[in-house]
This record gives sequence, C-alpha cells and structure tokens, in this order.
Amino acid sequence: MVVADEKLEMMQYLFDLQGYLVIENALSDTEVSELNALLDERGLPKDGKRFGSAPDGAGFLDWGKPFCDLLDHSKIMPALRLRLGDCFRLDRIYGMSMSAGMERGRLHSDYGASSPYAGVPQGERYYSPDWEMIQGFVVVSWSLTDAGPGKGGFCCIPGSHKTNYRVPQSIQDAGEDAPQVVIPEAPAGSAVLFSEALTHGTADWLAPHRRRTLLYKYCLAQMAWRPNRVSHPESVELNERQRILLLDPSDPHRFFPSLFEKRESMGR
Repeated sequence: MVVADEKLEMMQYLFDLQGYLVIENALSDTEVSELNALLDERGLPKDGKRFGSAPDGAGFLDWGKPFCDLLDHSKIMPALRLRLGDCFRLDRIYGMSMSAGMERGRLHSDYGASSPYAGVPQGERYYSPDWEMIQGFVVVSWSLTDAGPGKGGFCCIPGSHKTNYRVPQSIQDAGEDAPQVVIPEAPAGSAVLFSEALTHGTADWLAPHRRRTLLYKYCLAQMAWRPNRVSHPESVELNERQRILLLDPSDPHRFFPSLFEKRESMGR
C-alpha cells in the first residue's frame, strides 16, 4: 500500500513504530456531549469497570445511533486501513467506567511473547510458530472524558508489539510506575488506536471525574477472537459499511467485501 498523504504517512510511521496512535479531536464537543448524555441515561454502575459488552448481543450499539456512528467514523477508518487493509470486521466492543481510586489493570498483550499462551520462559527469546497470527487485531479506544498523565486510563510500553521477549517481571510489578510505561495524553474526544500485540493495560484512575471510554475491537476479515458475533442493533438502522463490519469472518475480497471504494485503493 502506497501512502501519498503526508498526514497518513505520519500516522503509519508512528503506529508502526509505537504500536499505538492518538488522534486528538477525533470527536467534536457535540459528539462527546451527545454520547455522555446517552450514557447518563443508562445510569452506569459506579462500582464496575465494564459496561455494554458484546458479542452476545449488540451491547451498547443498541443504546443509540451515536454509538453506531463510531463504527466507521471518518477519523479512524484511514488509520485502521493502514494496519488492517481494505477488509476488516468488528470483533467485539465494551465500555469502561472508572471512578477516583480505582486500581490499575495488569499489563498484558494478547499476542506475541507476552501473551498468556506463549509459554516462553522469562528471559528466553520467543520464536513465533508459523501458524500464529501476531498482528491483525486493532483496538479503537474513544475517550469521552479527559485521560492521560496524572489522571489514568490507557497505558502501554511503546514498541513492545515487536519484541521477542516477555515483559520482565519487574516492569509487570511496577505497572505504570515503570519508566518504560507511558500514559498517553488523551483528552475527551480523542481516539487511541493500538495493536493487541502491544503490551498495554489500564493505569490507576486518579482524576476526580469518572473515566468513560468506549472500546471497539477490529480484526482482519478472516480472523475472530471468539465464536460469538456482535449482533445488529434492533433500534438503529446501519449504513452499508457498518453492516459489512458486522459480517462473519471470511476470506478478504473473495468472500468479504472491501470497506473502501476501489478508486481510493491508495496504490493497490
């Protein structure tokens, strides 16, 4: 894929280098306010982190059109295309809510040397078997309230999606206090995209306001995390591209259509 646009080229470079990318002002103030108002109507539990999860239903996609509009939002689709190509699908979703004092989540990665099933001893080089897919899952984390240093939220070890060694136990124990771990600035309206091969986690929530984040997890068309599927929302009519994103896994282009017009093929 040839990228001619300078902004996209920078996105591609940073995403490849770091394993994550922050797109600030991806949502307007109006979009953020509308989504928060709909969540207020839901009366989210104050003592729980996750809400509106799917598969096993439509999750928060059934809570209103603004949640469905994020599926193929114009600010994220070009960046997703850089990592996943023309054919990808939505695999799962959930929201996260945290109040001041809630503790961090464990640093982890779902693929590669630090994945739970890699089985590589600490300090030994990990040789990925031929059948293992290391890349192919990308998360879009929408910040509906300010997050970042001094507040908490998403944290990660930049570049760790390319390592061949498990994260050292001393870093794991220190969490976001380890010098290798960063908490990117993500003001309300930001979209944080990251590879699930990246070592990442959730930092302690220190801000006086509640954390509100919506996570949309995408993958290559032929892949899936689990056998269940995100259902079509009953209360919202999806556009054509959103319906494609909810298709079952299948071979790209042969059985799974492109999400992009051919005239936008960017050098294919």
